[in-house]
Amino acid sequence: MGKAKHPIYGRPGHLIRRLHQIAVAIFMSETKDFNITPVQYSALLAVDLYPGIDQTTLVNTIAFDRSTIGSVVSRLESKKWIKRVSGERRSKRLTITPAGRKVLREIDATVDRSQKLILAPLVAGEQSVFIDMLERLVKLNNARSRAPLGAAAADEHPSKTRRKR
Repeated sequence: MGKAKHPIYGRPGHLIRRLHQIAVAIFMSETKDFNITPVQYSALLAVDLYPGIDQTTLVNTIAFDRSTIGSVVSRLESKKWIKRVSGERRSKRLTITPAGRKVLREIDATVDRSQKLILAPLVAGEQSVFIDMLERLVKLNNARSRAPLGAAAADEHPSKTRRKR
């Protein structure tokens, strides 16, 4: 006789963690030719969108952990996709290189495909409702995060242009 299903398998935290694992696996599978992680992609994109961004602002822009952003930046720099230039005081400003821009251009369709694959099990109407609910949950719980999305980044986030609830 099989064991009863434990309630953890229906809890939101568990399901979100599992979906994150699945989303990363799909992204990594689809982008394997580029040797890039989802966080590296987000950081590279942010450096392209905000030339001269510093690491602290980058952390707030992509809502990533401050203690590990240095290793992400170092990996992007070692791939010659970004460079650090001296800024005010002792800060380092990040800029994208031509090679980094080329990667973003070439990877764009692949990233789009990975995102579609994540949502593929849902019908079109469910996909938009699911995205709306995810955006609401993230926005309303942002302050509880160990790496909250910074206010400036949230103001410029594309979802802000969607209808308000």
